[in-house]
Amino acid sequence: MRVLIVNTSENAGGAAVAANRIMEALNNNGVKAKMMVRDKTTDDITVVSVGGGLRGRMPFLWERWCIFCHAGFSRRHLFDIDIANAGIDITRTREFEEADVIHLNWINQGMLSLKCIGRILDSGKPVVWTMHDMWPATAVCHLTFGCRKYADEGCSRCPLLPRAGLLGDLAKRVWKRKARVLGKRNGVFFVTCSHWLQGEAKRSKLLEGRQVTSIPNPIDVRTFAPGNKAEARRQLGLPEERRLMLFVAQRVSNVNKGAAYLIEACRALVKSHPDMASNLGVVTLGGSGDELASAFDVPVYPLGYITDTHKIVAAYRAADVFVMPSLSENLPNTIMEAMACGVPCVGFNVGGIPEMIDHMKNGYVAQYKNAADLAEGIRWTLAEADREALACAAVGKVARTYSQQSVALKYIEVYNQALAYKHYRL
Repeated sequence: MRVLIVNTSENAGGAAVAANRIMEALNNNGVKAKMMVRDKTTDDITVVSVGGGLRGRMPFLWERWCIFCHAGFSRRHLFDIDIANAGIDITRTREFEEADVIHLNWINQGMLSLKCIGRILDSGKPVVWTMHDMWPATAVCHLTFGCRKYADEGCSRCPLLPRAGLLGDLAKRVWKRKARVLGKRNGVFFVTCSHWLQGEAKRSKLLEGRQVTSIPNPIDVRTFAPGNKAEARRQLGLPEERRLMLFVAQRVSNVNKGAAYLIEACRALVKSHPDMASNLGVVTLGGSGDELASAFDVPVYPLGYITDTHKIVAAYRAADVFVMPSLSENLPNTIMEAMACGVPCVGFNVGGIPEMIDHMKNGYVAQYKNAADLAEGIRWTLAEADREALACAAVGKVARTYSQQSVALKYIEVYNQALAYKHYRL
């Protein structure tokens, strides 16, 4: 079986990391998988680039310009929505023609347009689409934050865009285009990375009556594994005597990643447990960490944006607790990575996080947007819980649930269903 995995980027962002890991898991379990991207950054021969250079960037620039105009020339939500009005036609490539199954992942920001997706579906090839967020099930947004228009009436008057004016209701138009693309083509098998997202997707009017399966992202437990904490700290230049909290995000100042709640939680810890707080520190992994350092009441050690896997693993091994105060998450790779390295995790009760963190067994699930409870979770993990038991439980859950073999076999089952559906139609 030959599978072509399609994603906008090779390694930038959580979806790209997950898509790469799916490809690796498949190749290690008897499937010939390749990845097609617009933004290729390595010399990996299993990853092919399409639409590179300025010509390949034009769909992205045109889409942003259209969104900018409809947003009243405001940049506020410029990258929070996608309208897929321009993209790259991949159906004429050799890799597409050779593939038995087309596996779409995160294909936004000028990678595939709705017209391109229609051509892929019209090719007759089985299509599996892994949802890394809600965009395939809504009109334009990736994160819904409680909006239920996609489930009730179909998206219109999107909260991320001003009310329809001279340019019309953009969300409503995109919804109708998506409905036309998917409406007469039933051979798309949707996969979500968490049970939470599966439930949300099934509520969408766009995906009504379609098969939506939940398969978690895989991880290589040979790479992400427990190691020597003191050695990891020396490697990264981190203090060996402090209890360190690790906060990871592609851009740590992103409001949706919840840094403000971590800052507030640290202030609460300093106030209520000064003896404990005097020995705390926060390690940030990701861009713009320096911007937040002065806001914390405890020392901050920004590592910056790192792509070296060995250094990323060292950052996890160096931590005493991993904290994810995100306001919206699917099935975060970072929690999976931390758990695989034996680091207990603390996060809010949102999205797929409570599927990963078993409360007070391998970490702590705090009440949503409750900084005081987030602080309590950090305190409990560092000062009260049996950390060795937490670490063993975390490693064990990753091995049982997120191993390459386990995930690959589930995807192979979906591919076979998609192939069987194609032959049934023929």
